[in-house]
Amino acid sequence: MKKDFISIADLSREEIFDIFALTRELKEKTRKGEWHPLLKGYTLAMIFAKPSARTRISFETGMFQLGGHALYLSPQDIGLGQREAVKDIARVISRYNDMIMARLFDHADMEELARYAGVPVINGLTDYNHPCQIMADAFTILEHRGTLDGLKIVYIGDGNNVAHSWINFAYRVPIHLVICTPRAYQPDAATLNRAREAGCSTIQLISDPVEAVKNADVVYTDVWASMGKENEAELRRQVFKPYQVNAELLTHAKDDVLVMHCLPAHRGEEITDDVLDGPHSIVFDEAENRLHVQKAIMVKLAGKA
Repeated sequence: MKKDFISIADLSREEIFDIFALTRELKEKTRKGEWHPLLKGYTLAMIFAKPSARTRISFETGMFQLGGHALYLSPQDIGLGQREAVKDIARVISRYNDMIMARLFDHADMEELARYAGVPVINGLTDYNHPCQIMADAFTILEHRGTLDGLKIVYIGDGNNVAHSWINFAYRVPIHLVICTPRAYQPDAATLNRAREAGCSTIQLISDPVEAVKNADVVYTDVWASMGKENEAELRRQVFKPYQVNAELLTHAKDDVLVMHCLPAHRGEEITDDVLDGPHSIVFDEAENRLHVQKAIMVKLAGKA
């Protein structure tokens, strides 16, 4: 039976750490310049309803490094759910390609794509979640801290797809997760309740950023107005202004706190230059690790490791 990568919640803890172990191995090989053509002859169809720099670059580069080929399909090429039904595209691409990566708006479209595709489907992002990003983030923390268990990870900003994926990660791996958002911008209640009921992690909602970051091991932020919310940008700038990650806020966290951002960053809005470029930042480590984690995911889905 084929496997997909749609949500971290679909994985077991063992599967998550198996991906991390393979990520470490592939990263070491890449750094040494060692050829690792585990997916030689494989093709990846990349469906983009939402544009992205890191997602396209990391998947296309990763597939090349694994010996395969990635095909970029723009919104004009596909018109998913508009020019052609999602289930029809899923069936057609499955006849041509060995794997599908999609970056979409509607999460229901991602689920339908996976349901009708005869090949593995990877969620490159939807409005609901962003699992590849958080797998790369968690791996980066693991590199820097040697463990994830019990770490206090504080997400500050909009209760968006990135926040949902951190909650899904906490559903499987025991961390202390704090989601710090304005009350009107909290994450999906059903996702939060499921993770809390699982009892794996401590998960808190705190609206005060200073209170949230006390004893934080990691402070994480994202843009205040995600793609598709541009018409709310000015309102959100006013609402989220007290939630900026800056040097003063970090004085309330641990002295060795790590700062993360999934990029692209709106410098001077959700995060200041001195923090993004400062000694606590591991932002560009996490950006690099998108490449290595996604390679591991593709290899696992192909059954090559």
